[in-house]
Amino acid sequence: MWIELITELSPEAQFAPPAGPGALDEVERGLGQPLPAQLRELLAESDGALGELSLDVVWSAGRILADNQAFRISEDFAELYAPFDGLLFFGDNGGGDQFAFLTDAHGEGVFVWEHETDTRRKVADDLADYLRRILTADGDDWYVTHDESEH
Repeated sequence: MWIELITELSPEAQFAPPAGPGALDEVERGLGQPLPAQLRELLAESDGALGELSLDVVWSAGRILADNQAFRISEDFAELYAPFDGLLFFGDNGGGDQFAFLTDAHGEGVFVWEHETDTRRKVADDLADYLRRILTADGDDWYVTHDESEH
């Protein structure tokens, strides 16, 4: 389902082999929380997805684990930004801004963390909406002018 949706939206998208259940369980153990169901399903079809110009639309399971752990324990980040414990990062725009689910409200949408301002706001209703927006956008900052009324 997810590969078909992504391919329909972006025929040049690239996919990795599926992440096995063990790898997904390892991410959940390492983060101490379950992955959102939609993200787990996508990773079980393809361990990450690259869009046009190799944009990391959805990271691999290993990167999700490593980057989220790094964000949560970085002393430098702790001095600069609000805590990241409430976010589960899974993709980025290639310029520093990250896309995430809220860890305590799976299904509440996809949020962007803008690294220059530490802003965190909703930009898509769910994973499918996020994929539609990021893969059909004209540019990597599609979320900057995002209007909540578009939902």
